[in-house]
Amino acid sequence: MLHLAVRMAGHRITALLAVACAVLGGAALITGTGVLAESGLRSQLPAGRLAGADVVVSSDQSFRPAGDLPIALPERGTVPAALVDRLAALPGVTAAVGDVGFPAAVLDTDGRVVPVEEPQAAGHGWSSTKLLTDPKVSGAAPAGAAEVALDSATAEAAGVRAGDRVEVVAAGRSAATYRVTAVVDAPGAGILFADRTAARLSGRDGGEGDDGNGSGTAGGRTGTVDLVGLRTEPGAEESVAAAARETIEDAGKAASGGAGADVIVSTGSGRGDIASPGAGAARSLLILLAGSLSGIIMMVIGFVMASALAVSIGGQRRDLALMRAVGATPRQIRRLAAAQASIIAAVAVVPGVGLGYLLAGQFRRMLVDREVIPAGLPLTYSPLPALATVLLLGLAVQVSARSAAWRTSRLPATEAVAESRSEPRTPSKIRIRAGLLLIVAAMTLSAVPLLSRTVLGAAATSMAGIIGAIGLALAGPALVRGIGDTAARRLRPGVSAPTWLAVANIRGYALRLSGVVSALAMAVVFVLTYTLAQTTVMSATAQDTRTGTLAQRSLSAPGLGGVPAGVLADVTRTDGVRAAAPVSDTTVVWEYEMFGEPEVEAASAMILTPAAPDVLDLGVRDGSLARLTGDTVAVDSEVARSRDAGVGKRIDLVLGDGSRVSPEVVAVYDRGLGFGPVAVSHDLAEGHTTAGLDQRVLVRTDGTDAALRELTELAASRPGLVLEPTDTGSGDSLSDAPATVWINLATIVVLLGYLLLSIANKLVATTAQRRNEIATLRLNGTTPRQILAMMRREAAVIGVAAVATGVLLSVVPLVLLGVGFLDRPWPAGPVWLLPAVALTVICTAFVTVELPTRQALRTAPAHALSARE
Repeated sequence: MLHLAVRMAGHRITALLAVACAVLGGAALITGTGVLAESGLRSQLPAGRLAGADVVVSSDQSFRPAGDLPIALPERGTVPAALVDRLAALPGVTAAVGDVGFPAAVLDTDGRVVPVEEPQAAGHGWSSTKLLTDPKVSGAAPAGAAEVALDSATAEAAGVRAGDRVEVVAAGRSAATYRVTAVVDAPGAGILFADRTAARLSGRDGGEGDDGNGSGTAGGRTGTVDLVGLRTEPGAEESVAAAARETIEDAGKAASGGAGADVIVSTGSGRGDIASPGAGAARSLLILLAGSLSGIIMMVIGFVMASALAVSIGGQRRDLALMRAVGATPRQIRRLAAAQASIIAAVAVVPGVGLGYLLAGQFRRMLVDREVIPAGLPLTYSPLPALATVLLLGLAVQVSARSAAWRTSRLPATEAVAESRSEPRTPSKIRIRAGLLLIVAAMTLSAVPLLSRTVLGAAATSMAGIIGAIGLALAGPALVRGIGDTAARRLRPGVSAPTWLAVANIRGYALRLSGVVSALAMAVVFVLTYTLAQTTVMSATAQDTRTGTLAQRSLSAPGLGGVPAGVLADVTRTDGVRAAAPVSDTTVVWEYEMFGEPEVEAASAMILTPAAPDVLDLGVRDGSLARLTGDTVAVDSEVARSRDAGVGKRIDLVLGDGSRVSPEVVAVYDRGLGFGPVAVSHDLAEGHTTAGLDQRVLVRTDGTDAALRELTELAASRPGLVLEPTDTGSGDSLSDAPATVWINLATIVVLLGYLLLSIANKLVATTAQRRNEIATLRLNGTTPRQILAMMRREAAVIGVAAVATGVLLSVVPLVLLGVGFLDRPWPAGPVWLLPAVALTVICTAFVTVELPTRQALRTAPAHALSARE
């Protein structure tokens, strides 16, 4: 059977090339997605400044729901400071360091902030140098409250060395002058203060500070440290880690002092996530990306694979029918078709897998360039994605090949031979009904955006388009035959021969043409629904944000790790300022029940004060944001309805540092798309964020130029402050698109390239299989010019039908998307998209029909009839 399959494949090179391209592209896409998924599960960040600690004791920076993947927590948790002495007494421990981090930044001689990698936690105590690997220290340790040590990169950027004086902004306090006592040559060492000074600045000693600001940077974290690093004797790492776990169990397992998360012990590569909890959240993003891409990729690959194999095996129907006539069983015919397809797949899957690994690397570079993931997060390369690709594609090839050969294998031998040069006169009713049912299901799914104004609701639009295109592929033969019959009835007497022939081919070969039309229509549907879903969500988000933001200006201090204390008071005293309120962002994990089953979802959350209504209008429909004090939250109306979280209800949340809380809902608002599903009170979040500072202050003025000048002067007088307008764009342009939208658009481009290449190969193979038909027409007196004209008319029908059906399948989902998200019956997006897609599809149809036709016309008719492909 295998030998026969190889011999048959050798005579069908053109058709099998389409299969090979489909397999190669599919293998690249599946492997690339698999690498992203595996990297999200297994990749580890470098240990960074914790590389010198053999064992690290910290709060768990992941929330671990039962039966699901862990969710990364981006805010730094804490552990009791009392653990430091207990762990230091363990056998094999040579040093135990309680590390604290807090916002700190150095100013250069021009008063500008020297950039550091993580300003929210750049400040540390001098004892944290014991966590570094062989630091080279030039100078002495800081001892007084006005002394500081810098890492070499910061010192060089600030233009200072040991003995010089430097301005430092620490923990949201005003800039103060410090004497540089040492320069530490070690990456990531940060800005180092005396241990007692670091405890005071970070709020771990319970004091209010010495500068009168009373910032309370880490309020609620008294008596805690961020982590405990242990240095051990050689070879004692594992025994110390085990003893540390026992000590933690004896201490009650959970950290005190407000953190509320489990305390864990990390060694080896596990230290990377602890060193940078915010960057560790990028692994979860890779899993989410891979998960969101996998569904659409598998659907597209399955469609392309089935189409390519249908063309390939359709060209061998006569050979298979003759084999049936000489005694081959239906099972043997299907096995032969599957074996032949498997041979081609085996050849194409190897370079496809290699291309997939390269594609994953390019995708990672794009994510790093867009600052979606940190540059230090590597991809994990292993044979697992390749193995998964081989298994999935092998299964897809077997199912598609056997399905394509099913009809020929089941027909009686004489009927199979008779039908091998024609098509069934009437399309299968079961196939037509299944296609129509899928189209109806797709239209039903299109209504989801009307019910759910969320990103998930918008995703239903692109999914509905793809399902509709698959339904078209099933019901397509009846549609094409109907078009042919209608055109035949409307033909005028004396119509040209090429037109008559083209119409006759459309009527007689509806199955052949419908496969091409549906493939091109899928490309149209995919691009329109997927792209316009992204741009519509982006526009609706911008519309919500623009309408709901009453403030004209935003003050932030990204280089300082947060807005310094006292800035809010200074802003409110500025002439022309009507209102000002702090706003920050964090992440929460929402635990709820859906249909009686426990569910968990991570969501972005705003941190607001009762003054928020003066600068933000979230579209509150119930309750009031002015009640956001203490243990309270506000929620979006979509999630309030689906999760029974109305005003007065209590919900279960896990804050960004792992603390479990059960706040009361005091407001329900409508503009969740622009402002997120949850808003937590400033009081509730206090002590549960890494920096402990507000990220920005929104300012509403009287709109005069004088007020703007006053704010500009205030920002210029305080180092590190950045004044920006809140209206940053309409959101309708791709130039305003966030990084996630660019990622999705890049995915569209890759999938569209795969689709068009596969479709082009399919069209070439379909046209090449018509060499006998072309030769017969020439022997009957049809001129080459007439044949070219006939094929061009068919290409025109294919292109126009594909664009028309693709647009029709996209209209309902996109109209409902526009109504649901923008309150208008059309989506937002570039106006050039539809003309560009239509031109691409029509050009693809013409080029891939014209070239093989011209090639066929170069062969003498008698030779073409006597030769096999």
